[in-house]
Amino acid sequence: MERIQVDIMGLSTSPSSGGAYALILKEVNGLRRLPIIIGAFEAQSIALEMEGIKPPRPLTHDLLKNVMDSLGASLTDVFINDLKDGTFYARLSLDSQEVDSRPSDAIALAVRYNVPIFVADKVMDEAGFVPDGDEADKPAATAAVPEPEHPSTEKPKIKLSRLEELHQHLHEAVAKEEYEKAAKIRDEIQKLEARNS
Repeated sequence: MERIQVDIMGLSTSPSSGGAYALILKEVNGLRRLPIIIGAFEAQSIALEMEGIKPPRPLTHDLLKNVMDSLGASLTDVFINDLKDGTFYARLSLDSQEVDSRPSDAIALAVRYNVPIFVADKVMDEAGFVPDGDEADKPAATAAVPEPEHPSTEKPKIKLSRLEELHQHLHEAVAKEEYEKAAKIRDEIQKLEARNS
């Protein structure tokens, strides 16, 4: 079975998705993309690791990595090997063993170990797509960040820029372990930084 290496292109969501996210994988040596619907927790876990945001306590995927490291196991790659009835299947390559996994969990571990992600050619043929011309280089869309729910009653002594405010809200959300809110704030920061560059 041929294996196609992919990179994470981004995460996207929409109001109609019911809280789910689309993880967009892009073929390393090609144009095809593969969208995989994943849950909010897994999306947050992947996004936080990719952004280098360390929560005050380990998330489930951090815990699993810590346990694997303690037992001397090392992850060499992850492989999205099958698609049945609209459900993706994956395998973790641990030293000389393979372990079944959901793709979202496999990818959350792959970003923590910085190992390659592969997709079976038959899966890419069945579920992958080539974007239209002008969409080929666009990153995946992200959700807008709502205004803070509880505005501060204290007036700040120094007026902060919108970007500085968002960075402050991001640190507060991570400290309170509000990872979904942190991911949305991170996305808004990226949008503002892109506009300013």
